[in-house]
Amino acid sequence: MIQVRQIITGTIEENCYIIYKDDQALIIDPGDETSKIKNEIEELGVRPVAVLLTHTHFDHIGSLEDIRVDYDIPVYVSEAEKDWLGNPAKNLSVNKPFPIVANPADYLFDPVETLDIEGFTFDVVPTPGHSPGSVSFIFHEDQFVISGDALFRGSVGRTDLPGSEPAILLPGIKTYLFTLPDDYIVYPGHSKDTTIGYEKYTNPYFR
Repeated sequence: MIQVRQIITGTIEENCYIIYKDDQALIIDPGDETSKIKNEIEELGVRPVAVLLTHTHFDHIGSLEDIRVDYDIPVYVSEAEKDWLGNPAKNLSVNKPFPIVANPADYLFDPVETLDIEGFTFDVVPTPGHSPGSVSFIFHEDQFVISGDALFRGSVGRTDLPGSEPAILLPGIKTYLFTLPDDYIVYPGHSKDTTIGYEKYTNPYFR
């Protein structure tokens, strides 16, 4: 059974996730505070096998290079944002104290695909709008979703940022997330987890 460890990182309180079973783990959105993330990895006694990115805004990739180098693991990202990792203007870190310039990803997601990485099987689905390459990861066997900054508890991702497209955010969520069973847990990029059913029936953006 897969387990999920949430790590809140940085001043924006971004959620980095360690998805783990047995002694292996996927790292999702290593946003900031590398030592905090590494301490959690060591505490769990797991070996990271890949980094998955829901999107490439600065608050989700601040620790990316440290994590990928220290554990010598590949990075997966949407093709739509493959150039954002090395571009502080696009990843929105250009005016921050430490602009982020990360190396290219090792793997580019197809628009919709099922991946198996060292025994972790999940669907990658497009949930753009907050950013052009935003994706969500659906783990059917354990009935949960990592939604990045697309869907939040009682809210959705911002669409007033460069590269945002307000018109496509809600349709993507309805198509790929709201068609899941109501009891699937949603782990978002910020704030607390929720469920598909709770958001379908109470989220004000879908009324």
